Amino acid sequence: MAEVLIVGAGVIGLACAREAQRQGWQVTLLDRDFEGDRASHGNAGGIAVTESTPIAVSGFSLQAMRWLCDPLGPLAIRWRHAPRLLPWLRAFNKVTEPAHYRHISNALAALNNRVYDDLLPMLGDIGLTGQLHRGAGITVYETDAAFAADADEWAYKRELGVNWSVLDMDELRAREPALAPVFRHAVMLHDWGQMDDPKAVVDALRGKVAERGGRLVRGDVAGLDAGNAGRPAVLLRDGQRLEADRVVVAAGAWSGALARGVGDRVLIESERGYNTTLPGGVGVLSHEVIFAERKFVASPLSVGLRIGGAAEFAGLDAPANYRRSAALLQLARKFVPGVDETGARQWMGNRPSTPDSLPVLGPSPRAPHVLYAFGHGHLGLTQAATTGAIIGSLLAGEAPGVDMRPYSIARFA
Repeated sequence: MAEVLIVGAGVIGLACAREAQRQGWQVTLLDRDFEGDRASHGNAGGIAVTESTPIAVSGFSLQAMRWLCDPLGPLAIRWRHAPRLLPWLRAFNKVTEPAHYRHISNALAALNNRVYDDLLPMLGDIGLTGQLHRGAGITVYETDAAFAADADEWAYKRELGVNWSVLDMDELRAREPALAPVFRHAVMLHDWGQMDDPKAVVDALRGKVAERGGRLVRGDVAGLDAGNAGRPAVLLRDGQRLEADRVVVAAGAWSGALARGVGDRVLIESERGYNTTLPGGVGVLSHEVIFAERKFVASPLSVGLRIGGAAEFAGLDAPANYRRSAALLQLARKFVPGVDETGARQWMGNRPSTPDSLPVLGPSPRAPHVLYAFGHGHLGLTQAATTGAIIGSLLAGEAPGVDMRPYSIARFA
C-alpha cells in the first residue's frame, strides 16, 4: 500500500488524511502535539462561504494608518517584526488592483461555492452533521456611511454566487434581541454556516483517522528532504527520518520554512487572532454576528459565546498580548450588553495568511511528490473538507475539479 506522510494535524491536515485513506493510502500524521491548542480549536466556528473576496485594505492607506495608531485596534504590527513583514506587505498592497482583485475573488469563489458538497459528507462520516447550522450569519452596521461604502462589494459577492439579503431593523431585533439597539443596517448571510464547536471537529477527525489505521507520530520537524533521488522524507529534530511515497505539508503558519527547504519561495505570515470565550453566554445569540465597522465577531458556540477578531503581525514566537482579547471583550460589552462573563477564557492563535488571501494547494514545482495544503487564513475550517477532497484527488491521480493554477506556490516565485 502506498504511504503518505502528512505534516500537521490541524483541521486541514486531518481532512487531507481522511481523504487519503478513502483513496487507499496508508497515512502517517506528524505533529508536535496532537491534543495541543491550535488555530483549528479557537476559531469562531463559522463556515464562511460568503468570504469570496480577498482582504484588500492597502497597508499604506489612511484607514490602515489609523488602525496601526491604536495599539489595541483591529490591526497591529509589532515593529520588531516589521522588516520581515515588508515583502508580504508589498504583495498585499497589489491585491486592490482591479484585475488582480477579480482573479483572486474568482479563485476564492471556486473553492467556497463547493464547500457544502465536500463538508456535509465529511461531517456525516465523523458523526457531527447535527453540529452544523446553516443560514447562521448576520453582518451589522452602525452607520449609513459604512453600509454604503460596502455596497459595491456586496453586489460583487452576489455575482460570485453569495446568497444574501438586507434585514430591516425590526427583523434584526426579532432575530437577535440581545444586541444593543444601535445598528442602522444588517445583511443576512443565507449560506453562512456555524459549527457548535470547532475543536470537536478536529477531535472527531483525528479519532476517525486513527480508527482507520492512521499512524500518529509526535515529533518536532527539522526539515524536509524532497527525495529527488528517491522517496521524500521529513527530518525530525531528534534525528529520525520519516520517508513516504508522498508528503503533504499542512503545517499552517509553520509551513513556509518547510517549503523553503525544498526551494519553493512562499509569502506566508502568522496573522495572529485573539478571542475570549464566555461559557455563560450560551444561547445569548442565535447567529454569528459580524460587526462591520469594528472588525470583530460574536459567535454562538456550544462552549459559550466567543468574541474574536483582530489581526496582529508579530511572528510565530512573540508572546501573546492578551490585552487584545480584553479590548474585544470591551466591545462586546457595548454591543451585546449584560452577557455573563463568569469563567471567561482568553486565547490567541496563528492564522496562516498569504497576502492574496488564497491558500497554497497542489504539488511543489521542484518536488512533485511533495504536496502543499496551507495558507487558508480566516477560512481554514470553511475550506478544510474541500482542501481534503482536492488533495485526495491529486493523490489518486485524478482531476480535482478546479483550476489549480491560482493556488500554486509558483505564484510567489
